[in-house]
Amino acid sequence: MAIPKDARITLDPEEIPKRWYNLAADLQPLAPPLNPVTKEPAKPEDFAPIFCKAIIEQEASTERYIDIPEEVRDALINLNRPSPLQRAYRLEKYLKTPAKIYFKREDMSPLGSHKGNTALAQAYYNAEAGIHTLTTETGAGQWGTALAMVSNLFDIDTTVFMVKGSYNQKPFRKTLMNMYGAKVYASPSEYTEFGKKVLKEHPDTTGSLGIAISEACELATKDEGTCYALGSVLNHVMLHQTVIGEETMLQMQKAEVEPDYMVACVGGGSNFAGFTFPMMAEKLKGKSETEIIAVEPKAAPSLTEGEFRYDYGDTGGITPLLMMYTLGSEFVPKSIHAGGLRYHGMSPLVSAAYDEHLLSAVAYDQTETFEAGVMFAKTEGIVAAPESCHAIKGAIDKALECKANNEEKTIVFCLSGHGFLDLYGYEQYMDGTLPSSSIDNY
Repeated sequence: MAIPKDARITLDPEEIPKRWYNLAADLQPLAPPLNPVTKEPAKPEDFAPIFCKAIIEQEASTERYIDIPEEVRDALINLNRPSPLQRAYRLEKYLKTPAKIYFKREDMSPLGSHKGNTALAQAYYNAEAGIHTLTTETGAGQWGTALAMVSNLFDIDTTVFMVKGSYNQKPFRKTLMNMYGAKVYASPSEYTEFGKKVLKEHPDTTGSLGIAISEACELATKDEGTCYALGSVLNHVMLHQTVIGEETMLQMQKAEVEPDYMVACVGGGSNFAGFTFPMMAEKLKGKSETEIIAVEPKAAPSLTEGEFRYDYGDTGGITPLLMMYTLGSEFVPKSIHAGGLRYHGMSPLVSAAYDEHLLSAVAYDQTETFEAGVMFAKTEGIVAAPESCHAIKGAIDKALECKANNEEKTIVFCLSGHGFLDLYGYEQYMDGTLPSSSIDNY
């Protein structure tokens, strides 16, 4: 039996995108970030204590396309770009669905996730600016791992504040970051003034991304040679991740795949934006009716239960205020295994797109997502990250809906990372000890 042409749709290295797509060019003008002290629209110099000039310029840009520097584009090959688009034939068969299911394989990066796409760009621009150290936060550890590795390419030191709940759940993430040369602290930590303050008030806290961001930003403001690098949320991060969607669009075109649904998990917004923003551009042009679905955890349901308003990007109130869907900057989610989705707010660009009805959103309990992850492992042989299991669950639900309605629709989802360092969560699911993560079960 011949292998179907759409079993795995690949691109040549020469087809790595040459430019990033900026959704800000095609939305209604975004509400500007506000200075955290004056509450007036932030000026470029307000970002200077934590970001280098090139990053600040990209953050404010409304250019539709921005060229990818050749050095960054060449290095993307080392991150397994272009990544394959694969057909989930065995999952379709197991579900007995007439739907076609495809998934974009960001799990095949040597870093284990999509995070390297922006880590590479940010390390490059900071090195060009003469920065010697980058500080950052990380949830489950994928982002910290990515920044730690690519920083070596540009002779930059990295300090990572890892959310304490994930730090304790995933000790080998710390090992991996240390192997790449990074210093890693459980957040909140005794290493910063803000961390000490949180620990004094809440000594048993599991931490949050908002707290870890505050700690990382605090260090960046104390040294001119140190900058902060962010793994999600802000516009420049969404921009860098669009290599995922640009590749996917070309692959779907080559295989004559017309998606009815595109599905991705969403926490701060980076893999979701990277995967779906190029398709949103087609929707805005009236050239596509693809339904775009964001899947978030019930532990941090910023889109489905949050408010669209100005809020701090961190817990300490150091960052500018952003117009976004938020649960409140002081909100500390449960310590779920999908640590990369434990953020109180949502990317301003994703929030604006949601407000303009370019996407829909759904939230799941972690028990439901691990069930989907086990099903995916049994059928496709791939162990997905807990974050990615949210996208798998969303795709499965759509496939079952197609089965119930006898509809031959096409579903494409983003497999944002692998779960080889997340097996403890799978073990808990399989032995029946995995707790519910719903915000209602606090």
